Amino acid sequence: MCKQGFMNSSIRKVEVVAHNPDWRRLFVVEADAIAKILGLNLVEIYHIGSTSIPTIYAKLIIDLLAAVKDIENVDRKNMAMADLGYEAMGEFGIGDRRFFRKDNAAGKRTHHVHIFPADSPQISRHLAFRDYLLAHPNEAQQYSQLKRKLAQNHPNDIDSYMDGKDEFIKNIDRKALNSDRN
Repeated sequence: MCKQGFMNSSIRKVEVVAHNPDWRRLFVVEADAIAKILGLNLVEIYHIGSTSIPTIYAKLIIDLLAAVKDIENVDRKNMAMADLGYEAMGEFGIGDRRFFRKDNAAGKRTHHVHIFPADSPQISRHLAFRDYLLAHPNEAQQYSQLKRKLAQNHPNDIDSYMDGKDEFIKNIDRKALNSDRN
């Protein structure tokens, strides 16, 4: 298992591409559909991951992060999420998370949904990472270059790609946490 929790996923092709301005619209469409499913349990839904940062290369996967009042209530929405094309993965390596993934008709991954209780530190961590890279374009470009290099070096090994980003992500997490304290 790689550090990010993507078990047995080594066969997925790793491809990163230049930012597509349409990713924001695709996020909004998906967020609206998910918001209807989560209903009054939803506190907020955010666009995270590299597709939310307009200046960097990204895998062609829209990452959504939802904050909810009651994480257990999300389990009762698995069938509705399946109707949207999502596979429920449970916690998938991160406690108090509900993770869903969606593939298109060709079997290519298109979306990830990470759902946490509204008070989860995971929410602030993900948002701090995104916001830090938005505010620090040089480091965002370093991340983009790292992703491109890893995708080139590991085109058929998503675990090695993810593991290769791990130290950079932890470093940015530390910087983002310290910048929040200042």
